[in-house]
Amino acid sequence: MNKTFKFIAFFLLGVVTFPAMAQSTDLARIEYTYFPQSDSDNSFRRFRTFVNFPIKLNDKDAYLIPGVEYRNVNFKYENDETFSTSYLDRFQSFTGKIGYTFKMNDVWRFGVETGVKVASNFTTSELVRDDFIYTGSVYFIKIKEDERYVEPWRLILGLSYSTTTGFPFPLPVINYYKRFDEKWSYGLGIPKTNLVHYFNDKHQVQGFVTLDGFFANVQQNFNPFPQTNPSANRLAESMSMTIVLSGLGYQYNFTDHISFYAYAGYTVMNDIRLRDKDREDIYTIDDTNTFYARSGLKFSIL
Repeated sequence: MNKTFKFIAFFLLGVVTFPAMAQSTDLARIEYTYFPQSDSDNSFRRFRTFVNFPIKLNDKDAYLIPGVEYRNVNFKYENDETFSTSYLDRFQSFTGKIGYTFKMNDVWRFGVETGVKVASNFTTSELVRDDFIYTGSVYFIKIKEDERYVEPWRLILGLSYSTTTGFPFPLPVINYYKRFDEKWSYGLGIPKTNLVHYFNDKHQVQGFVTLDGFFANVQQNFNPFPQTNPSANRLAESMSMTIVLSGLGYQYNFTDHISFYAYAGYTVMNDIRLRDKDREDIYTIDDTNTFYARSGLKFSIL
């Protein structure tokens, strides 16, 4: 793998909902996630797939990186509520993004990305303004070769903005990675911190803590308290799930670029809520920690 493509790999972003996904080196992925909810009959299932495709612009290591992603979230909402849950069982999102990166000098690379996501339960025949989510990010990526290590270490510094966070300003991004031994590497940052052990070229395991979740518009806004507060003016207009996960993962490499992976563990935080037009929480659906599992196939350029 030449050094230019390593730079591109470290720039690729895998998720729009949460920033700092420049830890991803994947060009394509197909993934299935399952969260049974403890102390309730609810469950959360997600299918996700995405593709990124770098396009070289000139001989100065400048690249344009368009990408697309699709997510299908099935939330089996079995709680006995005072409001109808029939429109809250299926959410989908379609994301288009484009990034640009160029080499500043021998060790630093600059990257910028912008994207638009349409995320909703799509209960009406037309898209509405609140279905659209906008994102933007800027990154400075430092990669330094060191003959003592199997791979170069990297540092990513940046700012990332998303309309789903509720903050009207960009949030900081910091990520550091090093493979310090033939058998070991670690990554420190958000949304993922991990420690990886490499048995050989085919098998590896890791322990990790990571951030996950989703956010989507509810097209038909409703009052979650129709009996206790029928005149409430705080309507449920979106649904969000914010999760901090801990666990173990296994990866099997079929080739240098195609891998199967499986993760399992327990949530440190599990927060599923309905939110109003100002992104303020108005109703907690589930907040009990639970088991989860995730697996998939990926195509990486590292």
